[in-house]
Amino acid sequence: MPWLIKSDPEEYGWNELIKDKSVSWDGVRNYAARNHLRSMKKGDDVLFYHSGKEPAVVGIAKVGKEFYKDPTAEDDTWSSVEIVAVSPLKKYISLSMIKAEKKLKDMLLIKISRLSVMPVTKEEFDLILQMGS
Repeated sequence: MPWLIKSDPEEYGWNELIKDKSVSWDGVRNYAARNHLRSMKKGDDVLFYHSGKEPAVVGIAKVGKEFYKDPTAEDDTWSSVEIVAVSPLKKYISLSMIKAEKKLKDMLLIKISRLSVMPVTKEEFDLILQMGS
């Protein structure tokens, strides 16, 4: 199953992930997003989305390690996964481009915009890859 994760590039962006190669995706403090983290499987595709001033899908990553206790949490309530960089998109796909594409009208990114970790359908993932190439 493909996923989308959001990050403010001023805190941790695509360029940092490329440099680091992989990262523990921790610090998520929303129960729905946490449950999505717990559903991720090693090898799942991930759209890396920059939130903030210029929101856009900027790269493709994969789940490198399935969920484990969030090292930034004091208890077992919160989970992390390892995210591994794969490749940048040749063309960033802005939120306005996503909203303008009728085939993406049901994307959770549009319907539940505050959620930082969410599933996407294979069709949504493939269309965004096509738009970004």
